[in-house]
Amino acid sequence: MIDLKIAKEIVEICRRLHARNMLASADGNVSIRISSDKILITPSGINKGFIKPSDLSVMTLGNQVLDGAPSGERLLHLEVYKLCPKARCVVHAHPPTAIAWSVAHPQLRELPPHALSEVILAVGSIPIVPYARPTTAAVAEGVRPYLPSRRAMILARHGALSWGETADEAYNGMERIEHAATILATAVSLGGLTDLPESEVQALQAMRAKTGDRTL
Repeated sequence: MIDLKIAKEIVEICRRLHARNMLASADGNVSIRISSDKILITPSGINKGFIKPSDLSVMTLGNQVLDGAPSGERLLHLEVYKLCPKARCVVHAHPPTAIAWSVAHPQLRELPPHALSEVILAVGSIPIVPYARPTTAAVAEGVRPYLPSRRAMILARHGALSWGETADEAYNGMERIEHAATILATAVSLGGLTDLPESEVQALQAMRAKTGDRTL
């Protein structure tokens, strides 16, 4: 039986993502770990802005479907839970500006890391994972090198991934990705990017080290 309180957490995240234009149509997926070996996850083929608790699916961390028709990106979620024991929630969305960076600048391996204090303090950096075909095992394999040290990342030409110890942290990671990407893109349109002084970058990194790994 689906835990209604947890199901409503997922539905609320989906509606926030849809309202922020980080999901379109049936795109994206959200999951929450409900026990040591089970997750609750959004289904395949349903617009997440209108999803209901009864639409959600239950599956094991071993990829056994127990109820419903889970997302085609479930292997991505399972990879996070397997490699990140602290993960309680995983969010995969399609934030437009973040994805656009990977399309316009395919050589980038991370968003410009030293322009914004908030990025350094909140997540450390935002890597860009090389492209892999959606819904394939290659997507899960692609994020493996970034786990568990990174909790927010862009999936090149595809979307973004964030995870957290709470549902709020996972959702906040997605907001952080798109907000940073938008500011940086706006800076480019206004004349170009500039970096903080190296001494300031080091000071911010030291502050981040003291606050720990959580997304802020």
